[in-house]
Amino acid sequence: MKNFKLLMVAHLLLMTISVFAQQTSKNNLSKIESDSLLIAYSKTTNIVFPFAIKSVDKGSPDILVQKAKGLENILQIKAAQKGFFQTNLTVITADGKLYSFVLNYNEDSPQLNLTLNKTKPDGQEIYFSDEIENDQDIQEYSKLAFYDKKKLRGEKESQYNIDFSLNGIFIRDDVMYYRIKVTNNSKINYDIDQLRFFIRDTKKVKRTASQEIEITSLYILNNVVKIDSEAENTFVFALPKFTIPEKKYLAIQLMEKNGGRHVELHVKNTKLVQVTVLPKL
Repeated sequence: MKNFKLLMVAHLLLMTISVFAQQTSKNNLSKIESDSLLIAYSKTTNIVFPFAIKSVDKGSPDILVQKAKGLENILQIKAAQKGFFQTNLTVITADGKLYSFVLNYNEDSPQLNLTLNKTKPDGQEIYFSDEIENDQDIQEYSKLAFYDKKKLRGEKESQYNIDFSLNGIFIRDDVMYYRIKVTNNSKINYDIDQLRFFIRDTKKVKRTASQEIEITSLYILNNVVKIDSEAENTFVFALPKFTIPEKKYLAIQLMEKNGGRHVELHVKNTKLVQVTVLPKL
């Protein structure tokens, strides 16, 4: 009986220590609250962060994100798919702070502008990118890329009677020029909703977040919004210089407005090494 009482006392003591340890552990954890955000397919939501954006991770390919052109602390978000399932977005800023958002679809009443609390009392509201490009030079080099006779072969995707091809990659200084040709072989006009560039993971591990980085163009030559039936157009996209990391690829996405004829082209880093250097102006 004495041994039994000793065992009971020891058991109660261990339980008390375990509960205390769990409570202490919970108290030491810093919980990061998630903000709820409503976004739409046809409207863009802007989030102004107090510091420059360093990392963006989205939980689903059904949403599109990009930093505002030339700005480091404004993130633009919109839905890539109408009525998408609830997902999340994680952003890390230059001060090391992590922001978490739960995203829901609402076409009628999205939150269009959100300014997060500033942690620097006298800090500026907008942070400009350090890169300074000469717009006039970029336009002239875009024309050189357009007329250059050198062709890149093998990068073409054809669906729904739409031919979507990358037939030239050029570079001058820290700007790359992608020459893209869209041919509409159908009897129906093709209204362009989006033509965008993303760097994505080659393989997506099940139940992990999708890593996707959008590359925003500095300038677009021949930026039309419609390809007439049985017609074609050649674009030149001026993009900041980049390479494609191992186990990733460049996705060039063409999406039709109010339609389903979406075409996507995948480019690996082996194609980037075939880049042509444009002559200096």
